[in-house]
Amino acid sequence: MTVNELKEKLDLKPLVEDDYDREVTDCYVGDLLSWVMGRAPADSAWLTVMGNINSIAVATLADCACILADCACIILVENAALDDNAREKADMHGVNILTTPMNSYKLAVEISKLI
Repeated sequence: MTVNELKEKLDLKPLVEDDYDREVTDCYVGDLLSWVMGRAPADSAWLTVMGNINSIAVATLADCACILADCACIILVENAALDDNAREKADMHGVNILTTPMNSYKLAVEISKLI
């Protein structure tokens, strides 16, 4: 399943688009950035309410042991806002970001049905 297919099937709103052809093979839910950094599986859709520049920094760490750098996308749940600095940073570093009014649990259930 690609990021674009998730977007279409789950009616996700795109906020920052880089490579919506990226494969999504897993899902990870978490808002504690240091926890997510070391635990999010590669090629996952990361579900969070963290729409600030710190979440983009975590998603773009390239030279560390974390595997989050390989996340396919960030999905902001419950219509969480993406601030302007984060949007700019995400666009600069090629981080796919989408949003939805669904909560993390409901979205994770729907993603699990698709992948």
